[in-house]
Amino acid sequence: MTTYEIGNPDSIQLDQPRESRQAPGERSKALAGLRPVLGKHAGLMLAFALVVVYFWMTQPIFMTWANISNLVASNSVVLVLAVGATFVVISGGLDLSTVSATTLAGMCLGFVLADGHSFVVALIAVLLAGVALGLANGILIAWVRMSFLVVTLGTMTIYSSLAQVSNEGATISVFSAPGFAPLMTFVTGRLGPIPYIMIFDVVLALIAGAVLRYTSYGRSLFAVGSNQEAARINGINVTRVMLCTYVLAGLAAGIAALVQVGRLSGASATTDPSLLMAVLAAVLLGGTAFTGGEGGIFGTVLGVLFLGVITNGLTISQVSAFWTGTVNGGVLLLAVLISTGRDRGWFTRKPRTVITGDQVLAPDAPEAPEQQRA
Repeated sequence: MTTYEIGNPDSIQLDQPRESRQAPGERSKALAGLRPVLGKHAGLMLAFALVVVYFWMTQPIFMTWANISNLVASNSVVLVLAVGATFVVISGGLDLSTVSATTLAGMCLGFVLADGHSFVVALIAVLLAGVALGLANGILIAWVRMSFLVVTLGTMTIYSSLAQVSNEGATISVFSAPGFAPLMTFVTGRLGPIPYIMIFDVVLALIAGAVLRYTSYGRSLFAVGSNQEAARINGINVTRVMLCTYVLAGLAAGIAALVQVGRLSGASATTDPSLLMAVLAAVLLGGTAFTGGEGGIFGTVLGVLFLGVITNGLTISQVSAFWTGTVNGGVLLLAVLISTGRDRGWFTRKPRTVITGDQVLAPDAPEAPEQQRA
């Protein structure tokens, strides 16, 4: 018995172009490839455009290059952490400790710089610290097989407390440290009119997107997030994939700590809870589903920019910071609602079938060979 279904979405969406149903030559391959990606994020892109136009019309300073550069630089930490979180959420997990890990790794960076070490030594130290913190999560989740919520909630508290204890809650100033000059150049320097940090953000997003799309690890990650047991049956080492994913999230925390310390000229022992909210909201707004197996970097970057534009626009409009937090919280709830609706099929047409005798056909499906011969 042959079964055809109409409107049944793919179980795994890699933010990759599906095969075009149009005849070759009707459209360019580039447009055919961009069409599914842009279509998936059409709602967010429309909302982004409307918000930009609104602030552009009400605040002339909004579209100046100085403000755009500041917007990108001020959201670099969110972008780096959101890229790492995208990998984790696609795998079917969640890392609540990523911001606390950033704070603790930043304290490690502060101590190394304050002790007079070179920038290279400090760079290695902060990246290793981030990897170690991510590895701790990965071991407990992938090998010990504890719940990712329990593990990351626990390590979030531990990392935050260790950051406070390490310097008794005080900020480590590194402005006069010998190794801070290269970091300051990286965070505040420019290549012509383009900030280095903006170039770094673009390169990071491209690399992360390429890893998800073109590597065997990326394909395995989507498979694990979609169905761990099916992935294991098909020969994928689920434990190794999950372990690598949390290590990458830790590496992202180390990179974010580098950017954060550079922007603040010091290592703060205080963890900002609103940063975690912004990271999760950006990932969800970008189309990465909490159920795993679906998502992409393009959507995450778009989500970060959307939240950044709202925060920046409200700030230059001199709206109270309390209202800014309220708006961001509302956006997070909206992102969760959209993600839930996507998972439950609220925004997609359900499969329809037509039963004819012993055949189950779609309304426009061809007749079975037996019926055609009759």
